Amino acid sequence: MRVSDFYDQLSPFYHLVYADWEASIQRQANQLNSLIEEFWGDRTQTILDVSCGIGTQAIGLAQLGYHIVASDLSATAIERAKGEALKRRLKIDWSVADMRQAYTHHQRQFDIVIACDNSVPHLLTDDDLLAAFRQFYACSKPGGGSLITVRDYDQVERQGTQVKPYGLRVENGVRYIIFQVWEFKGAIYELSMYLVKDSGNNEVATEVMRTRYYAVSPYRLATLMAEAGFVDVVRLDDRFYQPVILGRKPDVAA
Repeated sequence: MRVSDFYDQLSPFYHLVYADWEASIQRQANQLNSLIEEFWGDRTQTILDVSCGIGTQAIGLAQLGYHIVASDLSATAIERAKGEALKRRLKIDWSVADMRQAYTHHQRQFDIVIACDNSVPHLLTDDDLLAAFRQFYACSKPGGGSLITVRDYDQVERQGTQVKPYGLRVENGVRYIIFQVWEFKGAIYELSMYLVKDSGNNEVATEVMRTRYYAVSPYRLATLMAEAGFVDVVRLDDRFYQPVILGRKPDVAA
C-alpha cells in the first residue's frame, strides 16, 4: 500500500489516534511555539508544514498567529484539513505534495519547515531522507531552518511482530478500539493499524490500514540533516511527545 493510500483511509479517523485531538492541537502548538521562539526568536512568521495530515500542527500554529502553508501526500487528508480550518475560520494554504519535492512544489522559502508525527521515517532509504532534507533546506530562509519530530527507534526492539495498543475511544456513542501491529524485516517494518468499531450490537466492523516505516535512529536523521546543509543540528527530548531534531540554515553572511 502506498503511504498516500494509508492516510487516505485513515483520515476520517485520524483524530481518534489522540485521546483528545483538540487538546493535542493546542498543546503541540504551544510546545512547537516554545521551540521556535527559543531557537529562532520571536520574528518567525512563516511556517511550511510538509506533512500536515489533517492539520494537527498547522491548525494550532495558525491559531497562534503564524502564516502557515501546508502540504501532504494524501489528498483526502488535505480535504479534511481544509474543512477543519474552515470551521475554525483559519486561512491556511493547503496543497498535495510529496515532501521529497517540497521546494519543487512550493517554489518559495519560509522561516521554518516542519515535519511532525514521525512522518519522515515513511521514507525508506537514506537516499530518500537526504533528498527530502535537501528540499527542506531549499525551502528554508537563511537564518531559518527545519524542525522534525520522530519516534525514538533506538528504544524499539527492531525485530519480530509487536502489538501496540492505543486504547479505547468513544465518539457519538460508538466505541473504537485502536491498536497497531508492527512486523519487522530488518530496519523496515510493516505497520497495520486496526480500528474496531463497536456500535453496541452483537457485531463489530473493523478497518485495517497498512503502511511501512524505516526504523531509523534519530542520530542518523541528525547526520543526514547536517549532510543536507543544516548547521547546529540538535536533538531535544522532553519538549514534545516525540524527540525533536532541528537544524539551522546559515545566514547569508555566515
